[in-house]
Amino acid sequence: MHSYEFQMYRNFDELAIDLIELAKEIVPDKLVYLTSIENDTQHILKLSSQDSPILLEEGMSFDLKDTVCNRIDFNQREVLMYEDIESQIESTRLQSLLREVNIKSYLGIPILTKNGDIFGTLCVANHKSAQYDSKSVRLLKRVVRMFSYYLELERRASRDELTNLYNRHYLSNYFETNPNQGGALFLIDLDGFKWVNDTFGHDEGDLVLKEVALRLRRLMEPIPDSRVYRLGGDEFLIKIADALSKETVIGYAEQILSVLKEWDDHLPLSTSIGIAQYDSDEQADLGRLLKEADIALYQSKSSGKNTYKFYK
Repeated sequence: MHSYEFQMYRNFDELAIDLIELAKEIVPDKLVYLTSIENDTQHILKLSSQDSPILLEEGMSFDLKDTVCNRIDFNQREVLMYEDIESQIESTRLQSLLREVNIKSYLGIPILTKNGDIFGTLCVANHKSAQYDSKSVRLLKRVVRMFSYYLELERRASRDELTNLYNRHYLSNYFETNPNQGGALFLIDLDGFKWVNDTFGHDEGDLVLKEVALRLRRLMEPIPDSRVYRLGGDEFLIKIADALSKETVIGYAEQILSVLKEWDDHLPLSTSIGIAQYDSDEQADLGRLLKEADIALYQSKSSGKNTYKFYK
């Protein structure tokens, strides 16, 4: 799960603090901390105390391979416990890394969403050897389960159910949070999709939409600050942040047309794109930008489809 996603969840900070406080009531004599994991990096999000013998701080990041949390079996959602780091961990490198932050005992509980995406961990640590009784572990797992339910509800509010792309609600929240970022919107519509849906049925149409989502996601994956959205029906949107030259935008538009060009013979599909750009020095109005992109999309379809047009 991307950090930029959960950071825009409603009341995330408040819920994270509640999670820490509930866990702290179960293990009052130990440090509790919440982490997120993204791209093989672990981030410390919240600590139960800023004044602890354990040398961790909110905002710290570590290579996941250098952390004890890397040993958690996320696939099995199993708790990892070391009551005495020195005697239970054989790796001298990991022992040394934990010694640097003064962790002598550790309990880690994996946090995942319902669909199996890894969020991070809830951890309990102490600067000396410590025991973790089964009742405390059981209660901590319940607290994590409640937090996972919250993550799932927010994910559903932010994601399109069919394609798992971001939806219009998330797009609106993103613009509210980043009003002066600047960039380009690519409003994408499938030419011929209605015929496919009417001819072969909604199941076939849904497969097409999922395939479009997959291709667009793969295309945008290496591009920094890019997002792919499904606005509804066969209408998708790509937002790429930062100032972009017209030549760069044209390059992206041509790549989009290219990845959505090849289909099975019974699927006569192509793509039309409407493009709206905006500068970082202006207050972005999402409604206006979508209208501009929609006007450009209409011009694209009117000019023969399978092409792109800029809003003028």
